[in-house]
Amino acid sequence: VYELRTYTTHEGRLPALHARFREHTLKLFEKHGMKNVLYWTPTDPAKAGNTLIYVLWHESEDAAKKSWEGFRNDPEWLAARDASEADGKIVAKVESVYMTA
Repeated sequence: VYELRTYTTHEGRLPALHARFREHTLKLFEKHGMKNVLYWTPTDPAKAGNTLIYVLWHESEDAAKKSWEGFRNDPEWLAARDASEADGKIVAKVESVYMTA
């Protein structure tokens, strides 16, 4: 299954989210069995500065839930998240939809 995720950041925090994904999150997703497919930033001016949209691939929804649980409890992720949010929270809202091709 594919998972479409949309993150809305707090004002001015999209660059911090991009850095966190680039430096930590992408490899941690792979570590936990999630495959990175594609990443986008909207062209709509109202969303371009605060939105990240991406797709992950999972073997199943159950596998996705297990992967997310492992990711969220990974000490490496917790340290990266805390360090990246030392000057404030980054993500205001997360939306997730599971899909089949």
